[in-house]
Amino acid sequence: MLWRLIEQTDVLAQNFRPGAIERLGFGAEEALTRNERLIYLSISGVGETGPYAAKRVYDPVIQALSGLTDIQADPISGRPKMVRTLIADKNTAIYAAQAVTAALFARTQTGKGQHVRLSMLDAMVSYLWPEGMAPFSMVDGDTPEPVTSPHDMIFGTSDGFITLGAVSNKEWAGLCEALGKPEWIDDPRFKTPADRNKNRQERLECVEQALGAKDSATILAALEQADVPCAPVLARRDVIDHPQVVNNDLVHEVQQHGGGRLRQARPAARFENTPAHMPRPAPLLGEHTEEILQEAGLSDSQISGLIRDGVVGTGDSANNAS
Repeated sequence: MLWRLIEQTDVLAQNFRPGAIERLGFGAEEALTRNERLIYLSISGVGETGPYAAKRVYDPVIQALSGLTDIQADPISGRPKMVRTLIADKNTAIYAAQAVTAALFARTQTGKGQHVRLSMLDAMVSYLWPEGMAPFSMVDGDTPEPVTSPHDMIFGTSDGFITLGAVSNKEWAGLCEALGKPEWIDDPRFKTPADRNKNRQERLECVEQALGAKDSATILAALEQADVPCAPVLARRDVIDHPQVVNNDLVHEVQQHGGGRLRQARPAARFENTPAHMPRPAPLLGEHTEEILQEAGLSDSQISGLIRDGVVGTGDSANNAS
């Protein structure tokens, strides 16, 4: 039954540990022999060979191996820190989608599918490299312990927190005017982008000190008037009702079977000609079994036999079991 699906499908994705899918009898070589147009995606933790290839891997393992925990380290104590979301898992999923899309496009040129391999470790190191690994890009200028600023670009105000950025001279001048510190514009420490970068920590401390006496709404309004990039630092619950999120129609509610009202974010990309479906309830266990088997070409009698013999389950059987 699985071979029938494989022979008719465009993409097969599997993320067993290396060697497991081959032991099950559904490896890439045979799958591509049966369906030469198949895009066969294999996702692993760290790769298919090497000293860690057989290791059981979760998101924190990749955060630790990729250098992300070092990037997030406390600048005072040096203690590494995890990002508190499954960033390695989700980043790998995005890389996987891009890779499959590229392979499907290549198929339109060649008529043939291929085996695409992707590891969480490879995806995360690639993701971090442009800025997180920048101190190590020049081999001759490798920095054993790159200096990390203690400041994380979050600034306290009298009633909360905001973030802001002033990179260009125009933005820096706008920030100085908004803070009531026009003398900083020509201050030798901050006059050019290079000066501001050289004296980054001192600059950020000066900005934070000037912000401390102002409330968030007042200073954000002044910064926006000066066209300085800025935003409030939102609590997660406040994100849902933020005017920009509401304007973007980003969060939708659906009725989940047995679970009440459920919030979900819509797909981020919006397609003009092929819109993605809006969030919908998670299917019940086995809810679409019969549809999938019918699409695979099985007859009603074959499907009934599989259900009767307990080979597959359906939504009704799952509900009865629960």
